Amino acid sequence: RRAERDAPAETEKTYPTERNAQMTTTPFDARVAALDADALAELMRSRHSVRAFTDCPIEGAVREALEAQVAAENERAGLSMQLCLDAPGAFDGTLAHYGSFRNVRNHLALVGPAGPGLDEAVGYAGEKVVLLARALGVDSCWVALTYDRRRSPARVGAGERYALAVALGFGEKPGSAHPVKPVERLCRVSGEAPAWFTAGVEAARLAPTALNQQRFRFELLEDGRTVRARALPAPSCGRVDLGIVRLHFELGANAVSRDWAFER
Repeated sequence: RRAERDAPAETEKTYPTERNAQMTTTPFDARVAALDADALAELMRSRHSVRAFTDCPIEGAVREALEAQVAAENERAGLSMQLCLDAPGAFDGTLAHYGSFRNVRNHLALVGPAGPGLDEAVGYAGEKVVLLARALGVDSCWVALTYDRRRSPARVGAGERYALAVALGFGEKPGSAHPVKPVERLCRVSGEAPAWFTAGVEAARLAPTALNQQRFRFELLEDGRTVRARALPAPSCGRVDLGIVRLHFELGANAVSRDWAFER
């Protein structure tokens, strides 16, 4: 395996989003993005962080769908994410035990070109895989520190960075819901918010964030259809979290209306 290398100084890379990438239909498009508002909200509510897994392997059609989505996201955003199956080494050390992980045999390695935009890009793309996994009955947990990336089989090329990982598998028990902040602390809007904006913020409330910190804000600009998304100062993973919650907002808002856009 090629060693992970420090990134050289570089200008920020632009990572395409769902709105400016031309792609064929993916498993995520068919199983998640096509859901109506109620079904989408239920899927998001059913996703909880799980840290202990059974020995049941990820195989067959479930494996094929996850692999296809990872490949599609890599193509869309220029990433090098890798689905590492039956590879327990990364979660078989002291760090994983400190994080209360048990029997993690599969993970998604979030790898891509090092640069200022990588964390947000892997947050957005990785959460697509996480939501698809939930739709397929697979549990997950985002992991920033309590695993050993040196023991992961993921390949990290020159100029790339292994940002973080997502543990995957079939949980021993369902996870539990995480606390969420009230809507008014997560957004800013003058006057009455349109239904699509409210739906977007409600979906973002259900997104996983580091330490359940929810350090983000969505602001509806004066034109009534442009949304500014920003990360607030956070102890860790603020830009990753921004990518995750942008996807949730996009899905929730699009289930009501597509007559809106993120600020560029």
